Amino acid sequence: RVQLVESGGGSVQAGGSLRLSCAASSYTRGGFCMGWFRQPPGKEREGVAVVDIDGRSTYAESVKGRFTISRDIAPGNAKATLYLQMNSLKPEDTAMYYCAAALSPKCHPRWADDYGMDYWGKGALVTVSS
Repeated sequence: RVQLVESGGGSVQAGGSLRLSCAASSYTRGGFCMGWFRQPPGKEREGVAVVDIDGRSTYAESVKGRFTISRDIAPGNAKATLYLQMNSLKPEDTAMYYCAAALSPKCHPRWADDYGMDYWGKGALVTVSS
């Protein structure tokens, strides 16, 4: 079973930056697709970015050019840390951000609609003020 724990959330003014981290335990079997999702207040959860086993990343249009997803894998694939560097933050980026992992090396084509993710963290709150 994969456990995901997010950290790094907080409050920032518009134009500022934050970096989220997600510690993944039991990162085995060669690795798998991991990603970030967010749920703004009063809205549905939406995909932000994913990265697959080959390191190929995909972003939602709303964050392209501002957010960067990256991943560090410990030797032996026992643990991994997923990051989300968020720059030029806007008030509309305010949301609970969730880390997720799929039991598949490739990300589902409809990842942005929550398809294919098997494990979820509890979330980290990001608040951007204008």
